[in-house]
Amino acid sequence: MEPRTPTEASDTLPEIKQNSYFDDNAPPKVLDSYRKLGKAFVSDHLQSGRRVVLVTSGGTTVPLENQTVRFIDNFSAGTRGATSAEYFLENGYAVIFLHRQYSLLPYSRHYSHSTNCFLDYMAEALNGEVMVNPEYQQKMLGVLRKYNAAKNENKLLLLSYTTINEYLWELKELAMLMRPLGPKALFYLAAAVSDFFLPKDRVSEHKIQSSDIKQPVTNGAPTSEPKGIASTASGKKLMIDLDPVPKFLKTLVDGWAPEGMIVSFKLETDPSLLVSKAHQALDKYSHHLVIGNLLSTRKFEVVFAAPEREEQWITVPVHRRVKSVTGARPNLSAKDWQTTEQEWLRGEQELEIESLIVPEVVKMHKEFIEKSQEIKAEDDEDLLAKALAWADSGATE
Repeated sequence: MEPRTPTEASDTLPEIKQNSYFDDNAPPKVLDSYRKLGKAFVSDHLQSGRRVVLVTSGGTTVPLENQTVRFIDNFSAGTRGATSAEYFLENGYAVIFLHRQYSLLPYSRHYSHSTNCFLDYMAEALNGEVMVNPEYQQKMLGVLRKYNAAKNENKLLLLSYTTINEYLWELKELAMLMRPLGPKALFYLAAAVSDFFLPKDRVSEHKIQSSDIKQPVTNGAPTSEPKGIASTASGKKLMIDLDPVPKFLKTLVDGWAPEGMIVSFKLETDPSLLVSKAHQALDKYSHHLVIGNLLSTRKFEVVFAAPEREEQWITVPVHRRVKSVTGARPNLSAKDWQTTEQEWLRGEQELEIESLIVPEVVKMHKEFIEKSQEIKAEDDEDLLAKALAWADSGATE
């Protein structure tokens, strides 16, 4: 996994199709405030020498109307990103958490999307004060302490997006802000990003009508639907012509963050395609690590694919997997199930796979930083030698 040095990466963003996207699509209104927050956060940790990871998390929407009623969404609750962010914090990183609004967040995720309502964790004391139910006090105290430590030490910055356009603008801005970190910048791209979008000139201003109504009239003529969205005369079908989202990962590697380490995720449903698709992504985008996972097993098994390395499978032992809220048993033979049941009876704690993924990524990032520093030292020596040679040649003339 070779780092990219400043001499290998151009200081000018690649003049490719991606650039036209930002010319044609306006930035989100929050971008200026996010820029200020991100710049202050990065500057703080740049001075301390701390590693900074940008974790992206959650799905992205594709609005079909400017005054949005309908949109296309991606499958993601943000579990991978929110959980990973906690483990990065435990490993000494400062975390910029770029997440889908209302998706899971670090620490609060323990009380979201759970089988218990948050109010079930609370109780009323005899004097009328609200208190934590004694059954959950120890666990909640541990989570609260970790959250307060991250907040008080300014190690966690929460920024949100909803649409694919907001995500792309904010990713670009944050990546550019992280360039001064050099190889100490890590990009952990766990967001479920839409592969298709509806360009601005094709987005309907108002709600797309599903009933059989007369078209509105403007300046004496019927107002046509935007190009790319069409309904049948009966109003029973809606046809949408989407464009592919430009592949910004290559731009991130070559232009926005040429010295940072970049990790992407590949989700598949067909086991026979997973490893080959991960390597195809590496070849196409020239980044540093692809973490592949299958939809059906993503919570307890992933594969690491990196340049010039063998695939590395990371698996949670069956008896330590987080149990399904439905109580469904793993798909095991009777013999394996008997062994697993005995192991469960030992009472070992359930294990989140992110607790295994993140330390491996941290290890690879450490190696990446060390290699980058070696390359920089060699480059500095070469420059010094050339400068001395030039000075000597000038002195002899």
